[in-house]
Amino acid sequence: MKILSLLLTVIVTSVSLIASGARSSNDPADKNSGGVSGFVEDAISKEPLIGATLTIKGLKLGAYTNKSGYFSLSGIPPGEYQLVATYVGYQRKESPVTIVAGGAVKVRIALSSDTSKAREITVTAEREEDKRQISISRVNIPIEQLSQLRIGGEADVFRALQMLPGVLTSSQISSGLFIRGGSPDQNLVLLDGMTVYNPTHLFGFISAFNNDAIKDVDLIKGGFPAEFGGRMSAVLNITQKDGNRDHVEGLVGLGLISSRASVQGPLGNGSFFLGGRRTYLDLVLGIIPEDPETPFPTFNFYDLNAKITQNLGEDDKVSLSGFMTRDNLGFSQPGLDFGVRIGNRATSARWSHIFDPTIFTVVTVSASRYDNSFDGKNSGISFGVNNSIIDYTAKAELEWFAAETFSVKSGYEANIYNFSYVQLFEQSAQNNTVIRDTTALEIWDNTQAFYAQTTWNVTDAVTLQGGLRTGYWTSSEQWLIDPRLAVRYQINEDVSVKAAWGVYHQYLRLASAPDFSFFDTWLPSDRSVPPGRADHYVLSMESRPYSGYDVNVDLYYKNLANINELQQGNRGRQVQVSDIFYVGNGYSYGAEFFLQKKTGRLTGWIGYALGFVYSKFDSVNLGNWFRPKFDRRHDLKITALYRINDRWEVGSSFMFQSGQSYTGATSTLAGRMPGWEGGVVMVNPSQRWGLRLPNSHQLNLNVNYNTTLFGLPCRLFLDIYNVYSRRDIWFRSFLTTEGIPTVRDVRLLPILPTISMELRF
Repeated sequence: MKILSLLLTVIVTSVSLIASGARSSNDPADKNSGGVSGFVEDAISKEPLIGATLTIKGLKLGAYTNKSGYFSLSGIPPGEYQLVATYVGYQRKESPVTIVAGGAVKVRIALSSDTSKAREITVTAEREEDKRQISISRVNIPIEQLSQLRIGGEADVFRALQMLPGVLTSSQISSGLFIRGGSPDQNLVLLDGMTVYNPTHLFGFISAFNNDAIKDVDLIKGGFPAEFGGRMSAVLNITQKDGNRDHVEGLVGLGLISSRASVQGPLGNGSFFLGGRRTYLDLVLGIIPEDPETPFPTFNFYDLNAKITQNLGEDDKVSLSGFMTRDNLGFSQPGLDFGVRIGNRATSARWSHIFDPTIFTVVTVSASRYDNSFDGKNSGISFGVNNSIIDYTAKAELEWFAAETFSVKSGYEANIYNFSYVQLFEQSAQNNTVIRDTTALEIWDNTQAFYAQTTWNVTDAVTLQGGLRTGYWTSSEQWLIDPRLAVRYQINEDVSVKAAWGVYHQYLRLASAPDFSFFDTWLPSDRSVPPGRADHYVLSMESRPYSGYDVNVDLYYKNLANINELQQGNRGRQVQVSDIFYVGNGYSYGAEFFLQKKTGRLTGWIGYALGFVYSKFDSVNLGNWFRPKFDRRHDLKITALYRINDRWEVGSSFMFQSGQSYTGATSTLAGRMPGWEGGVVMVNPSQRWGLRLPNSHQLNLNVNYNTTLFGLPCRLFLDIYNVYSRRDIWFRSFLTTEGIPTVRDVRLLPILPTISMELRF
């Protein structure tokens, strides 16, 4: 506690000194200036708009709305001004404001949608920035512009994310995002403030988040600030829609793979939203001819989203959010059968309050449960794994717009966790007895964390951001301190250079069975395993060489300590986390290039990433360095959309990636135990992940047609997934039940054309 007290003292003192300095440099403004604050919302639905730009015409003052649609501008000299509000896909609006000395003006700005502009801009890689924030390695995706990135008729968040450089999956049906060499457990995924532990459905081309329910998607690929913690790689922050406050409206989407429906409208002094989705891909695959040697997996899922929002006054707002998903996967071929079931259940309650125009607070209480099970039979051995994590979280956050050139964010977070892990292996003997190995582990734990970060616009060209986060995990009985630092230098209006450094610790660990990367096993770091750590170094250059074009180049290096690898061969009774994981070190580095055209009839982008990932464990691969399975090395993404007219649009996406790594075999060893049927054949592996599968590449096409049906707006979609029907290899296994061991490749989906329809009412 002495360390914590000292840390808080340093933070408070530093913030006070910097704030005093910032104010002293603007003393006349502090005494004689005024301010304007308020909310920006959709003119029809009254939905708050996140990331809208606010500027004072004629002055070099600007701000952005936060996750609640709130903004604050201060240091404005008295006088008559035009407050300009802009947002992607909406019409620009100018509102007159009168600023008086020492006064504060509150406004609520309603922006009208501009449908033609919304279709011309697809994904905004970087907004015009607020001087009080530094956005490095950050991608914000306005949800209105995701409709063109579809698979099977589904516009999908993760399809857009996977088409960005540096964002990978281990295969087309991986359930996790691998970002800059980090494994999926190193990504913090938030939905209305609640943690989501499995953010995708089993077939990775569809996320667990229903696009109809989402308002905003914010991805930070590295160097994220102190307000986010507990993860070592990236942050994905998603906000659900509040619902239409003006009138009831609904949507029905029908497709060959899935169907969805949603309804929203006013409720009390606020609104509600309810949406659901269900796939029937298992039924579609059942009527497609298949090769018995390479059968299709069976798969289905559903998800539900709900949210209620109420205003308790001009300065108070509360919301209650819910989220539920369930996945089922089955696969069967000679010598191999398995099934997977995965589910999420989460809910959160949030209260936002404005103490004064410069102080904004949010309190969040949430509960999240993730569970999965994986069972099957391979070469006569039955196996099963069950894992669950329950997370109860309370957060309090404060945002202080101290001055036009200075802001502070601080907060506190507390968590209570329950982890459960059960592992079973069985082998039948000749006398009908069963040899069984069982592992059972249950852990209750809790954490708490404090953070503070400041952003200071030193000059018009230089901005600094410093932060400090400290966390305590009961199991490890230690306080960990994570410093963060970022700087931005604006060379000219169109070119900026940014750099970030930070230390990131993580207590939670995820292990995936090597051949089944969709299966997630979550456990904490106890006294037997030190917390994971990553050191981020990021250098970024962002420019606009021509009007409507953006070019971003990022260089990064990450040093990884205390990362984990699942102990596959351990059959002993495991009573602590070190009995389940190998613990080692690693590092990753690379470069990302992103060229985007944002306006005109033809829009899209080209992204390329070159990445290197290496790991080392004393008990794996003879203690030598090796590349993990998700090391892809080369990653090329191309997306294009052409708007023919107001009715017709065509689009395509293409990706090329180096093949994923796999562990080969050098030989087999056969043996027989007394009383056992037949023999046991052991495969002697080659170098850990030392071989690569063939390169992966895929082309997808889509055509959209806008019309009406029964007088209601209607859109028809034709999508062709995997146009030239390249069935990439999911994983490579070795069949040992026959006389001569053979190599078996389990392949992914062939060409899959779908027709779908979306009807709004």
